[in-house]
Amino acid sequence: MRYFAAGVLLLLIGCGQGPKAELVPLEEVPECVMTVARDKLPGVTFEQCVKRPDGVYVIGGKESRGKIREIELTEDGEIVEIE
Repeated sequence: MRYFAAGVLLLLIGCGQGPKAELVPLEEVPECVMTVARDKLPGVTFEQCVKRPDGVYVIGGKESRGKIREIELTEDGEIVEIE
């Protein structure tokens, strides 16, 4: 999972000098965002969250069989993408 988190950070942060993505503790993610994530990806244990400069939360975790899943949501819980 470390490699997954590192990969997400590298992808989101990039090499530019613009705004940076930031790690957000799961307990600080808005409840409406976590509720939608749990509803859309039941059975996933969420392990980390990154907030992109555009305000989108990228929440990642694993299914019980080890498959890595990710969901991107706006601050008001609107789904951007599910992987």
